Amino acid sequence: MKALNNIFKRAGDDPRHVVLAEGEDPRIIEAAATATQRGIARITLLGNAAAIAAKAAEQGVSLDGVTITDPADSAEIERYAAELHRLREAKGMTLGKAVELMRDPLHYAQMMVHLDDADGSVCGAVYTTGDTVRAAIQIIGMGENSSMVSSFFLMMLCEPFHELKGGVIFSDCGLVIDPDSKQLAQIAMSASNSARALLNEEPKVAMLSFSTSGSAKHAAVDKVVEATALVKEQMPDLAIDGDVQLDAAIVAEIAERKVASSQTHGRANVLIFPNLEAGNIGYKLAERIGKADAIGPILQGLKKPANDLSRGCSANDVVNVIAITVVQAQTAEG
Repeated sequence: MKALNNIFKRAGDDPRHVVLAEGEDPRIIEAAATATQRGIARITLLGNAAAIAAKAAEQGVSLDGVTITDPADSAEIERYAAELHRLREAKGMTLGKAVELMRDPLHYAQMMVHLDDADGSVCGAVYTTGDTVRAAIQIIGMGENSSMVSSFFLMMLCEPFHELKGGVIFSDCGLVIDPDSKQLAQIAMSASNSARALLNEEPKVAMLSFSTSGSAKHAAVDKVVEATALVKEQMPDLAIDGDVQLDAAIVAEIAERKVASSQTHGRANVLIFPNLEAGNIGYKLAERIGKADAIGPILQGLKKPANDLSRGCSANDVVNVIAITVVQAQTAEG
């Protein structure tokens, strides 16, 4: 897994502070210990200190080097609540409600990131994606050149039988249900930036469809064509093909036959799906039948890193997302 190994090396070379909101979950405790021992991040666990210590002891896990903070009795509550009140007062947020929310680990974690008390957050092992994303948008906010939050999976294709090797970005497979052409263009631009940051290589973007170069006529195809044109206007140096079918996106011989003047030449490393239905099915087919490793969903479009987890995640999945969060933080500061 060269791409993932590179991410871990970069994280270890310059670790950042990552806060984990669900500190009492056994998977999160194990991941915190592993990330600390491997030196890829400085970790803060949120939750009741006694409960976390008891569970770590049951698991035989050492939390040496891990900071544990209980939002319920934190000395930062007043400062954090005042900032949340300032951010959300126009939306009806009262100071009393802000204090209440700051006792919740999810909101506390995002405020740590917003105020630079942490470089990134990882949540979602217990909290829903909706809650995680909503708190991140409301507290951390959108990136300077972003109009929306979307997600991607980093798909690792490292088995001997994989003809397409390495890391590939699949987006959006976890968040935006039915993007219009402008939203699809934003997803593609965010995903290309994610690929550049995480894969350490130039993005080659395929705007996927059931049509290649206008071979089919339908409103769904028009959306992809329009989105591709918008991306080209805003990122003229980006290698991008669209509309394009999957085989023409990843098989050079097919691209040569079907895509005149292809910019990716059938070597796309960023696959943009036309809607969530296609994206979710696509990444799960690649994972379950194609035996690719799926890491994510990773959020993109925020001002600072705040990542989601699947509620079915393993401790190893959490460690992978921590490493990606560290590299996102490094890139954001660069």
